[in-house]
Amino acid sequence: MFSDYPHLIDLNDYPVSWWNGLLKQAEEIIKNPALYANSCKGKIMGTLFYEPSTRTQMSFQTAMLRLGGTIIGFDNPQTSSVAKGENLKDTTKIVSGYSDVLVIRHPVMGSAKAAALTSDCPVINAGDGGHLHPTQTLTDLMTLKMEKGKLSGLTIGLCGDLLNGRTVHSLCKAMSCYENNHFIMISTKALKMPSYIKDKIRANGGTYEETESLEKAIPKLDMLYMTRIQRERFANEEEYLAQKDTYILTTKKMNLARPDMIVMHPLPRVDEIEVAVDDDTRALYFKQAKYGMYIRMSLILTMLQSNVKTQLLAGDLHTGIACKNKNCITCQETYLPKSFIGKGSTLTCEYCDERLLLQHE
Repeated sequence: MFSDYPHLIDLNDYPVSWWNGLLKQAEEIIKNPALYANSCKGKIMGTLFYEPSTRTQMSFQTAMLRLGGTIIGFDNPQTSSVAKGENLKDTTKIVSGYSDVLVIRHPVMGSAKAAALTSDCPVINAGDGGHLHPTQTLTDLMTLKMEKGKLSGLTIGLCGDLLNGRTVHSLCKAMSCYENNHFIMISTKALKMPSYIKDKIRANGGTYEETESLEKAIPKLDMLYMTRIQRERFANEEEYLAQKDTYILTTKKMNLARPDMIVMHPLPRVDEIEVAVDDDTRALYFKQAKYGMYIRMSLILTMLQSNVKTQLLAGDLHTGIACKNKNCITCQETYLPKSFIGKGSTLTCEYCDERLLLQHE
């Protein structure tokens, strides 16, 4: 199923050469901002933020304003007709009709792809539940490129909530597309990286190891990517409290790291990085957030200028099969076509990447 518009749902839907083009253009914007000041004059960006956001929302807004465009949308669904029960399709259809590009953040996996199916303009995924966050990944790629000078041959540490962290999922998928990158996954057993992400790393020729010790991993790293334990992804408060203080980056632990290791974090920070670490020149998370504005400027320009048609669903439609992931958009928006990749007894949902094992009589 193809759309008439270019969409950014999953960064891996585009070749690495496309990512590199965005990065190069973002560097040009940093060097010559005045040349881009009116690039989006007369254009409107719609923003549908179904869950809270500071950096992603404001960096998108600032990016569009710096390009000369304007913004409509909401940052709280309770102030829109969503509060009256309006479904995702209807909201998307209306706001995309008013807009030239649409940015959506939603707590349910696969929601951005679902929105793109009926949108009348390009859709950019600004985070769909614990699934993907491609524009954060572009921010991370830009930070690494600007600060380390390369995107290959790196040892990358990922620490914290690797099960629910959409930022680390997207980053792993992207960085495994560059040569000779090695991932060290630091988490408790309960918050380990999902199998489909590890499968993707292996399929792309990358390597990884898993550990529960930040202290043992940190001396090996070129970059440490800290993440918060995400309270909103847990079934109850008790499960969250059992995990929340497991990993805290302190100045003492930073002393174990190499002088050229950098620390990144998608933010917001809760208590997983000691405030004193902010004074370490290797702590780049605030600078990282500013890079996010420039890469989103580059992305908005590219999406508005592109006439590429995006393939949204490539699998087979199944009327008698449902995704087993209760946080998949297809379980909430039941009108959506149920599309799965694969044959035989193993299928993968095209919205949330959940595996489905069929039982045969």
